[in-house]
Amino acid sequence: MKWDRAELARTGATLGVALLIAGYVYYVRQGGLMLPAKILVITGGVFLLAAIVLGFPSILGFFSRRSSQLGTNTMILSLAVIAILGVLNFVGARHPKRFDLTTEKLYTLSDQTKRVVAGLQSDVTIVRFDKTADPALDDLMAEFKNLSSHLKFQNVDPQKKPEVAKDYGATRMKEVVIAYGNKREPLEPGMRGDFSEEDITTAILKLTRDTQKMVCFVAGHGEKTLADTEGTGYALVDQGLKKQAYLTRTVNLVTDNGVPPECSVVVIAGPTKAYFPQEAEVIEKYLAGGGKALIEVDPETDPKLDTVFQAWNVKVGNDLVIDASGVGRLFGTGPVVPLVVDYGTSPITKKLQGGMTFFPVTRTAAIADRSKAEPQSVELLKTSARSFTIPGLKKGQREISFDPKTGIAGPLSLGVAGSSKKGDKSARLVVIGDSDFAANQAVGLQHNGDLFFNTINWLAEDENLISIRPKTMTNRRVTLTEAQSTAFKWFDLFVLPGLVIFSGIYIWWKRR
Repeated sequence: MKWDRAELARTGATLGVALLIAGYVYYVRQGGLMLPAKILVITGGVFLLAAIVLGFPSILGFFSRRSSQLGTNTMILSLAVIAILGVLNFVGARHPKRFDLTTEKLYTLSDQTKRVVAGLQSDVTIVRFDKTADPALDDLMAEFKNLSSHLKFQNVDPQKKPEVAKDYGATRMKEVVIAYGNKREPLEPGMRGDFSEEDITTAILKLTRDTQKMVCFVAGHGEKTLADTEGTGYALVDQGLKKQAYLTRTVNLVTDNGVPPECSVVVIAGPTKAYFPQEAEVIEKYLAGGGKALIEVDPETDPKLDTVFQAWNVKVGNDLVIDASGVGRLFGTGPVVPLVVDYGTSPITKKLQGGMTFFPVTRTAAIADRSKAEPQSVELLKTSARSFTIPGLKKGQREISFDPKTGIAGPLSLGVAGSSKKGDKSARLVVIGDSDFAANQAVGLQHNGDLFFNTINWLAEDENLISIRPKTMTNRRVTLTEAQSTAFKWFDLFVLPGLVIFSGIYIWWKRR
């Protein structure tokens, strides 16, 4: 039997490749480059090199053909693309970067979380007790750890390290505990059994605060209530404040004999009945003594708090604000719901620049005398130039137009924030001409909730909490009527396949 160079080269190449593959398989199975794997790899390399030397003339002849050159070019381009992708993957693995393309930035930590975690002065340790890790929580905690070196996270198997579980007070699997110094706070999962950014941030706030501040809501004159879960209630406000580690309670200025001393902030949310002169005097004295209050006054009501407003250089208009710009129609609102995109220079609204807030049925609230230096005041919210005021809406009135005799043309102020030094204390007051912007039905619109909670943060002197809070996913599901559903079904079953079949027959007919 006579062997030529080409046949020997093919046989050597086959043996070389087979030995190299066997060496790689042995390496993978043994988990290291042992002696047998080395022998197989070296022998395979020798056979492959010998095959290249023996078959070199044939290789040159192959690549001299035009078809081979084209194939080689294609192969080189393919290898170049694979190499580029490999380099990109290597760089991406070494320097990972995430992009959040959701409208609400659902997978990006909120500004509030960044402020809270970045402001940590001592170590906060979060421990999850279970045999296996939770990938979702691991990813979330990786984002948290990037904000501060003071935040630690670890997974612990309580059966292997029972002393750690005892130290943290963990009693069950999958329990998560947050520790700060000697304090321990078990983290409760949400309704879906997972842990959200808000849950973790709230727990950190509770642990790191020396004392929890109390936000008191005045009752007794038809104000919004914290227990009301209807559209006009303040139940969501109550939840939001508790998520920021505030305590909340309802007070009555008469039965409580004034403002209780534990109240850090007093909120008067849309009273529909007048306060007694004695109550107005209580509020005035409370502010004069360094108190902090938010007063929301709806149109067509008179709470008889003029003495308070006058003392703080605030003018609350006896009017109704109309927005004739038509922008509200894009969001399903009418002209009696002004849209605000222009904000004053205050810590309350600094983070809201470029955002939108809605005020369902509001009146003006502006600085009464701009020449006064005390208290230091700023108008927080300005409507568009195409807004104006009217005395009020008449029953059955459909057409609304501006009357220069009875109205004021925009831009109009809807809110004022003022501060004044009272001895060694700083008194603060915010007046807004609407209470419905923070009600359950509106607090989730754009930055309405941020405006309310930022106001409370500023009044409570918690400026580090003033921020944009985590957003929830927008429901974009489309609900179809029965007729629309039937039409789509017919289109999917018959019309679309029929168009494809018709197109195929037409093309075949034209080409035959």
